[in-house]
Amino acid sequence: MEEQVTLVRIALSETDHGRRRHLMEDILTRLRDDFDLDGVSVFRGIAGMNGQKIIHAADLLHFDVDLPLMIEICCAPDTAISVIDSLADLVPDGHIISWPATRHRRA
Repeated sequence: MEEQVTLVRIALSETDHGRRRHLMEDILTRLRDDFDLDGVSVFRGIAGMNGQKIIHAADLLHFDVDLPLMIEICCAPDTAISVIDSLADLVPDGHIISWPATRHRRA
């Protein structure tokens, strides 16, 4: 059985701040409190490059590296639109992307 869903990805960095704490925590709290989602995943990159072309990478010599974070949500298309609209005031412009996907379930 196949189900059409929308995959939503939010690109952040570890040092992005929200209203009172890290932006990732603000986003996760809002998703938990406002939506009935099957799950949300946060991925931490081992390296990344920002808009100023500065490369950030994890190594043993640097403990204050600003690594990339990706928050990923898979949900119904109408829920995805609501999620994206809800996060517009928190997430920097252009840091949310989405695309259609297919969820595969056993029949």
